[in-house]
Amino acid sequence: GTSHVALWHRARLCAGETLVVHGAAGGVGLTAVALGRLLGATVIATASSAQKLEVARQHGADHLIDSAQQDVRGRILELTGGRGADVVYDPVGGDLFTASLRSIAFEGRILVIGFAGGSVPQIPANHLLVKNVDVIGLNWPAYAELKPRVMNESLQRLMNWYAEGAIMPHVAATYPLAEAAAALQQLLQRRSTGKLVLTVD
Repeated sequence: GTSHVALWHRARLCAGETLVVHGAAGGVGLTAVALGRLLGATVIATASSAQKLEVARQHGADHLIDSAQQDVRGRILELTGGRGADVVYDPVGGDLFTASLRSIAFEGRILVIGFAGGSVPQIPANHLLVKNVDVIGLNWPAYAELKPRVMNESLQRLMNWYAEGAIMPHVAATYPLAEAAAALQQLLQRRSTGKLVLTVD
């Protein structure tokens, strides 16, 4: 789905590269952590609490950054020996996007997945020019209409990995459809990790 197309097709993440995943315990973030590890990257996970970071660690993160307590830019540079990250997966936006832009490697790629933090960042083009940085958007549902081959190939690869036991979705909680509002509150308050599932009897 979203994370695989972003990392494989849009950012062309390669084995041996460093991947930063913001919001690493959320639905798409946790998947990006697991897929980044599977694709051979060194994964740096950021999240807003120790509990969320522990979930990211359990799913393959090599390094953890508490975005509520630590200097994200400084820690990324420290963990990469000053080089910066090759790829940043950002479903959060806001201040984390700014930190990413200031800690991206030469020819790095920043994936814009969403704005869970609430603010849409403004991109200073001069920063992109100096480091030859790519900022890459992803509208995953658009592939169904415009490039279905990409979506189909991604889903097939994900199903194969699932069948082999290489990936396993993290379901944090299951709610009956009648309690959908409670599930949405978990998402809005950013208290959930992984996926929330609604069931229909």
